[in-house]
Amino acid sequence: MNSIMIESIILFKVLIPSVVAFILGIALTPMMSDLFYKYKLWKRSPRIDKTNINTKGEGMGEDFEKIYNPDEVKTPRVGGIIVWFSVVMTILVSIVVSAILNDYGYQSFEFITREQTLIPFISLIAGALLGLVDDFLQIFGSQRNLAIGIPRRLRILFVLFLGALEGMWFYFRLGYTGIDIPFIEGGELFLGMGFILFFIFVVIALFSSSVIDGIDGLAPGVLTTIFASYGFIGIIQGQYDIAAFSFVIMGALLAFLWFNVPPARFYLGETGIIGLTLSLAVIIFLTNTVFEFIIIGLPLVLTSASSLIQIISRRYFHTKVFLVAPLHHHFEALGWSRAKITMRYWIFSVICAASGIIVVMVV
Repeated sequence: MNSIMIESIILFKVLIPSVVAFILGIALTPMMSDLFYKYKLWKRSPRIDKTNINTKGEGMGEDFEKIYNPDEVKTPRVGGIIVWFSVVMTILVSIVVSAILNDYGYQSFEFITREQTLIPFISLIAGALLGLVDDFLQIFGSQRNLAIGIPRRLRILFVLFLGALEGMWFYFRLGYTGIDIPFIEGGELFLGMGFILFFIFVVIALFSSSVIDGIDGLAPGVLTTIFASYGFIGIIQGQYDIAAFSFVIMGALLAFLWFNVPPARFYLGETGIIGLTLSLAVIIFLTNTVFEFIIIGLPLVLTSASSLIQIISRRYFHTKVFLVAPLHHHFEALGWSRAKITMRYWIFSVICAASGIIVVMVV
């Protein structure tokens, strides 16, 4: 394949769809935003994370109460619809345009393929629909047990089930039996059927990182950088469909951010964050970058780890490591403004993503 053909693939299958996703997101957001506010699609009451309960196990802890903003409850929580709906619309546009162009012998725009992007796309939609049910229960639930959404155990069971199905697909259909370890000669860690369990672990770990959606613009900014980095990794590896899919999500997230630089008009909500993290887990394995992701997604890793550390510390040692968990709320409790936290997370994300891409290129 000559360089001109490669450039054509990158242009048509990667760059143009990402721009289309951004434009569709920009066009759809005003209408959807009006619907969010018209039907009051926000939580009726806050769902207090158990890492931030008081010493009696009842309601908010003192540090969390200081940073809690009651006005946030009246901010729509289903903004993730804009992201995944923009992705879906872009895919439909690519299919239609591809059908037209193929009749004239031109390069196809279509990037959803069984080999590379079908499973990430299914994961995105499955996670988004689960999150949407959870969001709607929090919004419209009239009984106390419904107003807090789907119980966390049920959400975890769903993610475990999806992770198990995907792990078995990778093991039995795609032949994955281990993971690559960078900078080690012949660096593949053979796991055998244990690969399925490891896949489930990574999916659950990324699912737990959804707690990053807690400050205006924080989660979408970090995820935009991560998906952009996987767009570049897809190009480096010659997996152009993965590159296109990752850049399309990036484009949709950038449109979301356009309307949600602090102060946010709406949040990603469970429908956004669950779908995106589950899809990301699949992309990580398809690109064989599990260890590199520790660098690329370090903001997500640290955020998830801070909540786990806080839970373990409180349960077994009856003390707190962080003033408030997860990590971004700890900085807020220290007196950092929300805008400063968001901007510094974004900067840190760019540095981590660039470092991870360099590692992928070197190895």
